[in-house]
Amino acid sequence: MKNDQIDELDQRILKLIGENARIPFLEVARECNVSGAAIHQRITKLMETGVIQGSKFIFDWNKIGYEASAMIGVNIPRSKPYSEIIEQLKEIPEVIECYSVSGEHDLLVKVVAHTNRDLQAIIQNKLYQIGFDKLETIILFEEIFCRQIPL
Repeated sequence: MKNDQIDELDQRILKLIGENARIPFLEVARECNVSGAAIHQRITKLMETGVIQGSKFIFDWNKIGYEASAMIGVNIPRSKPYSEIIEQLKEIPEVIECYSVSGEHDLLVKVVAHTNRDLQAIIQNKLYQIGFDKLETIILFEEIFCRQIPL
Protein backbone atom coordinates (compact mmCIF):
# COMPACT_ATOMS: atom_id res chain seq x y z
CA MET A 1 0.00 0.00 0.00
CA LYS A 2 1.50 3.28 -1.07
CA ASN A 3 1.42 6.39 1.07
CA ASP A 4 -1.07 8.05 -1.29
CA GLN A 5 -3.46 5.11 -0.83
CA ILE A 6 -3.76 5.81 2.89
CA ASP A 7 -6.59 8.26 3.18
CA GLU A 8 -7.61 10.50 6.06
CA LEU A 9 -9.74 7.80 7.70
CA ASP A 10 -6.86 5.30 7.56
CA GLN A 11 -4.57 7.89 9.13
CA ARG A 12 -7.06 8.53 11.93
CA ILE A 13 -7.42 4.79 12.56
CA LEU A 14 -3.65 4.33 12.61
CA LYS A 15 -3.27 7.22 15.06
CA LEU A 16 -5.87 5.79 17.43
CA ILE A 17 -4.62 2.21 17.41
CA GLY A 18 -1.00 3.42 17.50
CA GLU A 19 -1.74 5.21 20.75
CA ASN A 20 -3.64 2.24 22.20
CA ALA A 21 -3.45 -1.14 20.44
CA ARG A 22 -6.17 -2.48 22.74
CA ILE A 23 -8.76 0.17 21.85
CA PRO A 24 -12.04 -1.55 20.88
CA PHE A 25 -13.04 -1.26 17.22
CA LEU A 26 -16.35 0.27 18.28
CA GLU A 27 -14.53 3.05 20.10
CA VAL A 28 -12.40 3.68 17.01
CA ALA A 29 -15.63 3.75 14.98
CA ARG A 30 -17.17 6.34 17.33
CA GLU A 31 -14.03 8.50 17.23
CA CYS A 32 -13.99 8.31 13.42
CA ASN A 33 -17.77 8.69 13.05
CA VAL A 34 -18.16 5.53 10.95
CA SER A 35 -19.57 2.04 11.53
CA GLY A 36 -17.76 -0.72 13.37
CA ALA A 37 -17.90 -2.80 10.19
CA ALA A 38 -16.13 -0.03 8.26
CA ILE A 39 -13.36 0.06 10.87
CA HIS A 40 -13.01 -3.73 10.78
CA GLN A 41 -12.75 -3.66 6.97
CA ARG A 42 -10.18 -0.84 7.04
CA ILE A 43 -8.02 -2.52 9.66
CA THR A 44 -8.22 -5.81 7.77
CA LYS A 45 -7.10 -4.01 4.59
CA LEU A 46 -4.26 -2.29 6.47
CA MET A 47 -3.13 -5.67 7.81
CA GLU A 48 -3.38 -7.45 4.44
CA THR A 49 -1.28 -4.75 2.77
CA GLY A 50 1.34 -4.89 5.53
CA VAL A 51 0.79 -1.38 6.87
CA ILE A 52 -0.19 -2.94 10.20
CA GLN A 53 2.01 -5.90 11.04
CA GLY A 54 0.22 -7.10 14.14
CA SER A 55 -0.05 -5.99 17.73
CA LYS A 56 1.91 -7.02 20.77
CA PHE A 57 2.38 -6.47 24.46
CA ILE A 58 5.53 -4.60 25.40
CA PHE A 59 7.35 -5.95 28.44
CA ASP A 60 9.52 -4.01 30.83
CA TRP A 61 12.41 -6.47 30.73
CA ASN A 62 13.81 -5.25 34.06
CA LYS A 63 10.55 -5.97 35.89
CA ILE A 64 10.53 -9.57 34.75
CA GLY A 65 14.13 -10.29 35.72
CA TYR A 66 16.13 -9.39 32.63
CA GLU A 67 18.34 -6.69 34.08
CA ALA A 68 21.10 -6.74 31.49
CA SER A 69 20.81 -5.85 27.82
CA ALA A 70 23.13 -4.95 25.00
CA MET A 71 23.24 -3.99 21.36
CA ILE A 72 25.87 -6.09 19.63
CA GLY A 73 27.35 -5.20 16.28
CA VAL A 74 28.43 -8.30 14.37
CA ASN A 75 30.34 -8.92 11.18
CA ILE A 76 29.30 -11.95 9.16
CA PRO A 77 32.09 -14.11 7.77
CA ARG A 78 31.97 -14.13 3.98
CA SER A 79 32.23 -17.93 4.06
CA LYS A 80 28.80 -18.28 5.73
CA PRO A 81 25.47 -17.64 3.99
CA TYR A 82 23.59 -14.63 5.36
CA SER A 83 20.33 -16.60 5.66
CA GLU A 84 22.06 -19.30 7.72
CA ILE A 85 23.37 -16.67 10.17
CA ILE A 86 19.89 -15.16 10.53
CA GLU A 87 18.38 -18.58 11.25
CA GLN A 88 21.04 -19.27 13.88
CA LEU A 89 20.31 -15.93 15.56
CA LYS A 90 16.59 -16.73 15.58
CA GLU A 91 17.40 -19.88 17.56
CA ILE A 92 18.83 -17.82 20.45
CA PRO A 93 15.85 -16.79 22.62
CA GLU A 94 17.73 -13.91 24.26
CA VAL A 95 18.24 -12.25 20.86
CA ILE A 96 15.07 -10.17 20.69
CA GLU A 97 15.86 -7.82 17.77
CA CYS A 98 18.07 -7.99 14.70
CA TYR A 99 18.77 -5.27 12.15
CA SER A 100 20.71 -5.16 8.90
CA VAL A 101 22.81 -1.98 9.10
CA SER A 102 25.28 0.11 7.18
CA GLY A 103 28.69 1.05 8.50
CA GLU A 104 31.22 -0.96 10.42
CA HIS A 105 28.96 -3.95 11.14
CA ASP A 106 26.69 -6.16 9.04
CA LEU A 107 24.06 -6.71 11.73
CA LEU A 108 23.01 -5.12 14.99
CA VAL A 109 21.36 -7.48 17.48
CA LYS A 110 19.69 -6.71 20.78
CA VAL A 111 20.22 -9.25 23.54
CA VAL A 112 18.57 -9.41 26.97
CA ALA A 113 19.82 -11.42 29.94
CA HIS A 114 19.16 -11.78 33.65
CA THR A 115 22.59 -10.48 34.69
CA ASN A 116 25.79 -9.19 33.10
CA ARG A 117 27.34 -12.59 33.82
CA ASP A 118 24.49 -14.25 31.87
CA LEU A 119 24.97 -11.72 29.08
CA GLN A 120 28.65 -12.62 28.91
CA ALA A 121 27.76 -16.33 28.74
CA ILE A 122 25.29 -15.73 25.90
CA ILE A 123 27.95 -13.85 23.95
CA GLN A 124 30.65 -16.46 24.58
CA ASN A 125 28.57 -19.64 24.37
CA LYS A 126 25.99 -18.72 21.75
CA LEU A 127 27.02 -15.74 19.62
CA TYR A 128 30.72 -16.60 19.28
CA GLN A 129 29.72 -20.16 18.38
CA ILE A 130 28.01 -18.85 15.24
CA GLY A 131 31.46 -17.83 14.03
CA PHE A 132 31.19 -14.09 13.53
CA ASP A 133 34.32 -12.32 12.35
CA LYS A 134 33.83 -9.56 14.91
CA LEU A 135 31.47 -8.66 17.75
CA GLU A 136 31.21 -5.26 19.41
CA THR A 137 29.06 -5.08 22.52
CA ILE A 138 27.40 -1.92 23.77
CA ILE A 139 25.80 -2.36 27.18
CA LEU A 140 22.40 -0.66 27.52
CA PHE A 141 21.84 1.02 30.88
CA GLU A 142 18.34 2.40 30.50
CA GLU A 143 15.74 2.79 27.78
CA ILE A 144 14.94 6.49 27.76
CA PHE A 145 12.02 6.13 25.34
CA CYS A 146 10.72 3.98 22.53
CA ARG A 147 7.84 5.14 20.38
CA GLN A 148 5.99 4.90 17.12
CA ILE A 149 6.26 7.78 14.69
CA PRO A 150 3.36 10.15 15.29
CA LEU A 151 0.77 10.24 12.51
